[in-house]
Amino acid sequence: MKSKFLLRTFLTLFVVFSNLFLSAQKIEKTPFGDIKLEGDLVSKQDIDKIYTELNFQQACQAYMWALPLVSFAQWQHSHETVLGGRSGDIILYNGYENLIKILTANATTPYLITFIDMAKKGAFVIELPAGNVAGGISDMWQQEIAALGEMGADKGKSAKYLLLPPEGKDANLQAAGYKTIKCRMNNIFLGLRVLDPDPSKMQAILKQIKIYPYSSRSKPDLNKVLTPPSGKDYLLGQPQGIEYWERLHAIIQEEPIQERNMFYMAMLQNLGIEKGKSFNPTAAQRKALTDGAKYGELMVQATTYEKRFGNSKHWNDRGWEYVITMNNAQQRDASREFLMERTAYFYEAVTFSKAMISKTPGQGQAYLSEYTDKSGAWLDGAKSYSLHIPANPPAAHFWSLTVYDSETRCLIVNSQKSADLSSRKNLTKNADGSVDLYFGPNSPAGKENNWVQTVPGRHWFGYFRFYGPTEKYFDKSWKMDDIIEVK
Repeated sequence: MKSKFLLRTFLTLFVVFSNLFLSAQKIEKTPFGDIKLEGDLVSKQDIDKIYTELNFQQACQAYMWALPLVSFAQWQHSHETVLGGRSGDIILYNGYENLIKILTANATTPYLITFIDMAKKGAFVIELPAGNVAGGISDMWQQEIAALGEMGADKGKSAKYLLLPPEGKDANLQAAGYKTIKCRMNNIFLGLRVLDPDPSKMQAILKQIKIYPYSSRSKPDLNKVLTPPSGKDYLLGQPQGIEYWERLHAIIQEEPIQERNMFYMAMLQNLGIEKGKSFNPTAAQRKALTDGAKYGELMVQATTYEKRFGNSKHWNDRGWEYVITMNNAQQRDASREFLMERTAYFYEAVTFSKAMISKTPGQGQAYLSEYTDKSGAWLDGAKSYSLHIPANPPAAHFWSLTVYDSETRCLIVNSQKSADLSSRKNLTKNADGSVDLYFGPNSPAGKENNWVQTVPGRHWFGYFRFYGPTEKYFDKSWKMDDIIEVK
């Protein structure tokens, strides 16, 4: 009996200790590697793995969140350090060579661009002449503050605007004779497009527009008009790698933190980016930031080139997607921020205005994009394609089709020195008024006027813009074909 009791005791203890041993050796397989568990806790030796993954995930999410802010911060940096513009100086981007650095620039109309820093000189005055222009004022998050031109308070007539900073000097300034705009941030973006095709009209607007600090109004310190210098390398989109975070850190130091961004500021603090402190990330933080920028960009590419949120298609049986899927300039509704929609748009583009999502026939613009051919394959620069455009596209002013490089999201760089086709160009039309456009490395015989040269080894995508979209665009009764491969 005693021997049986000892045997049972031994077996019981064996099972208990075996279970303890097995539980101590349990391995949890995760997407970021094997994690050893000690009972129900992560083993001390694998805690660092968890933190490494946490930092990486936060860096990817912060990368996606910060895209619009970093894009404008980089553009302002280039405006001041490379292009030679002071606060309020206008850079004229006109023609293929000058537009080639701007994300998804419209190649048909010239751009008048400036950045204004009110932290240094307080309120600014903008004297806007009458003219056929479209544009607006945005904060550094690319949230529209006010439309200018045909859809602005001036309605295309002359006006004097007064911009007030959110805090500090001139924040509560009251002055008669101005259309006063209270800004949410110290740094703001002002962009205008001249819609009139007559170059003399553009020059007249450039001569008349005045931008200067309110404090110098008795003897205005007027803006200069500059053009991008030739032969200099500069970037007007998001930088890559650690430079992305350097630019983000710098602009955070200059601006008030909005309530909507507090959670992301907590993530950034964990990664070594904090308001009021210098940017000196540890080796672990630097690796997380570098990896977050690299792989976060891949995540953003996916959301941009294959949108999987909401109703992104204009026609149910076509591949053409809305470039902008946000339905208001504040990029939010009553229940959520448009995070994915915002990320997708600001990876491939800059600036956002209510005029770009116009619902009023004959006013503003409408943008559609296509990233694949009719079969669903990426558009390949080594292949040839065509696009059939039925007669009478629904655009009160004009329409354009612009080709962009999928990696840079800028105008395609080709030896043709052209990236767009539009109703303002001398296109060859069909007998019924329709137009066939062609894309490929070699010009189709007899169709040179209707062709954009693509580059083997580079993917591309197209934007179709309607300037002054008419009723047939909104009711979808006019329908455009998909881009098809020509074999």
